[in-house]
Amino acid sequence: MPAAGAATRVRTRVEGTVQGVGFRPFVYRLAGELGLAGWVRNDEHGVELEVEGEAQAVEAFLARLSTEAPPLAQVERVRAEARTAQGEQGFTIAASGDGHAEADALVTPDAATCGDCLAELFDPSNRRFGYPFINCTNCGPRFTIVRGVPYDRALTTMAGFEMCAECRAEYEEPGDRRFHAQPNACAVCGPQVRLVTIMGKLALPTPDTPARTDTPATAAALAATGGDRSDSQAITRAANLLAQGAIVAIKGLGGYHLACRADDELVVGRLRARKRREDRPFALMVAGVAAAGRIAHTEDEEEALLQSTARPIVLARRRKDAGAAIARSVAPGASELGVMLAYTPLHHLLLSALNPLGVQTVVMTSGNVSDEPIAYEDEDALERLASIADAMLLHDRPIHMRTDDSVVRAVQAGEQRCTQTLRRSRGYVPAGLRLRAAARRPLLACGAELKSTFCVARGERAWVSHHIGDLGNWETLRSFREGVAHFERLFAVTPEVIVHDLHPSYLSTAYAQDREQSEEVELLAVQHHHAHFAAVLAEHGESGRAVGAIYDGAGYGTDGGVWGGELLVGDLTGFKRAGHLRAVRLPGGDRAVREPWRMACAWVAEATGDRVPPIPPGLSERVDPSRWEAVARIAHEGVAAPLTTSAGRLCDAVAALCGVRAEVSYEGQAAIELEAMADPDEHGEYELPYKDGQLDPRPAIVAIIGDLAGGASTAIVSARFHNGLAAASVRACTEIAEATGVALVVLAGGVFQNRLLLERVAKGVHRAGVRVLTPKQLPPNDGAISFGQAAIAAARSTLV
Repeated sequence: MPAAGAATRVRTRVEGTVQGVGFRPFVYRLAGELGLAGWVRNDEHGVELEVEGEAQAVEAFLARLSTEAPPLAQVERVRAEARTAQGEQGFTIAASGDGHAEADALVTPDAATCGDCLAELFDPSNRRFGYPFINCTNCGPRFTIVRGVPYDRALTTMAGFEMCAECRAEYEEPGDRRFHAQPNACAVCGPQVRLVTIMGKLALPTPDTPARTDTPATAAALAATGGDRSDSQAITRAANLLAQGAIVAIKGLGGYHLACRADDELVVGRLRARKRREDRPFALMVAGVAAAGRIAHTEDEEEALLQSTARPIVLARRRKDAGAAIARSVAPGASELGVMLAYTPLHHLLLSALNPLGVQTVVMTSGNVSDEPIAYEDEDALERLASIADAMLLHDRPIHMRTDDSVVRAVQAGEQRCTQTLRRSRGYVPAGLRLRAAARRPLLACGAELKSTFCVARGERAWVSHHIGDLGNWETLRSFREGVAHFERLFAVTPEVIVHDLHPSYLSTAYAQDREQSEEVELLAVQHHHAHFAAVLAEHGESGRAVGAIYDGAGYGTDGGVWGGELLVGDLTGFKRAGHLRAVRLPGGDRAVREPWRMACAWVAEATGDRVPPIPPGLSERVDPSRWEAVARIAHEGVAAPLTTSAGRLCDAVAALCGVRAEVSYEGQAAIELEAMADPDEHGEYELPYKDGQLDPRPAIVAIIGDLAGGASTAIVSARFHNGLAAASVRACTEIAEATGVALVVLAGGVFQNRLLLERVAKGVHRAGVRVLTPKQLPPNDGAISFGQAAIAAARSTLV
């Protein structure tokens, strides 16, 4: 750098998340403060700029680019090259790149309404008072409205809204908070809200006139109703409908929600019946952390998650004194409530209007029928949600990419309390993840079947998609295909390698095979539990060997078996199966997932040696003796009953033995409710010996049957089972680690969504002096499979 006082010029490339975060306005103001000339622009790779002036000022400028960047920015690298000084005067924001180069700029996740915008939203003297689409460079829609990069209004769904003179003046004023804020708008020029009521239903809402579900409604019928066009009138009327017991479909950032008041058992039950969602917990929305704290136990970590710019659903223990504030049917059988804060101006206005009507908490669940993807296009939403909602609160800003709410919780993992992500979607996607081993060829990883995500990767960076859902129907598969195409365009990934699960019947595997037929790509099959294992290693930047306890419901093993309670040793490139849960029959295959009593029958027969064991007391009134006998015989003969090592199915079996659930309406329900019943003060444990590479639950099953027959409570039995499984897992992991000379243990798989099990295994491994890693940014469940597949493919490519 030349001496102080000499004029110098540098061209600088800023890499990271620097588009859609107010970075160019920040650069403009910083250059002005330091008296520098030059220009800044967005292009296909991020932000490019040149500055000229005194050397000392240029040096300060480069240092402050990272340390003082806007709140939503993530500066990863600043690369500066010397240029010849030109004597330029003034600093400008130049037009973005021409779009001819290959795009790879990072796209910003959607961000919750910031404090400055909230202050304006509720300020009667402000021109945006009550405007439900207020935003600035520090908040608002990003990923869900972006069609391409560079991030300019023309490449977003705001392209159809021409700014009025006042908005344009803000957009062009360097000192304004909305300087180059691409979604900038107001009530004069921006999107508008509309409320429509569904014909034949409203009759409602009055307490004496419940909503009718027998009158069909179509998109055409809805459109014919017209509706309120004033934002304030539409929101006020929607609040009144909700307060009186209506179900309202609300268009949000990444799709539609279905909302109703959370304190009315009849209303929540009506929503369950229409949505065909029998028991799975609903999410709740409140205005602020104080309201969240009145219904759930929120400590510092939960409050920080609730108030983060991502505004996820946060799982926290339900307060016993929440009482009538939350209907029992909001989260039946669960010890936790899923709570989120309002994150759009529309949500804030709606909750503000509800508060004087005596409603502080609303159910805010995905706008879909059970097992379908969330609705996000207006016509589709009007068609699909008409049979569920009594009214619809719409707006005319298009959503380009549907995105569900994210779900997180705070857990104690080893020595520290940290975030556990259960669903990574709105607010976090599409933030990129680093690959320790860079992919030598661009690739697509297709994930698994349940809780589906996909991942595209190029070089050192991978982009894991938003939560897609279970690939069990055409609508979800279409959403998967659309998402893949969007990510490949957005991040300039034309895959040369496509990675898929070993399971031959997964739709994600079929998708990969279909593309091989029409494109010049190489397919790579990756074992399910190795992908779980690798996802955690890669997330934490580890490339060495580790021991993995990978517990889930099912995954296709290298031997063609149904794995699910695996003890692995390996790294990103490969693994060895060092141990596993003792195998038992899975009577009826997938039917055993929906009917946990079948697994109870199989485990009791396995543990006692009885060909047809007696029905345990907890199931005697729930299972027909003839069906019990038939299933026992199936398990004994092995017909339509493959062997499984599944830890998830073991948890189901214990829940069924305790009488918690003989049948379930969603996967994992029995295990979730069993965990919720565990007595936290019970320290006894059932024995699960670990010998010759097998964790053997048979002694625990026998002890459970005996304790239940002796009158032990489900709370005691559940606690002893969880304590025993945790202690056995710690012993197995530490013994394998010692035997193999490995000093790192990974815990992953959907069973480790069980807080009790996760925390006790992590604590035990840590106390044994072995470092333990758990998923944080990605879920322990199958939502992480695609990233693990990508990490494995990238690591193997370095061996070639």
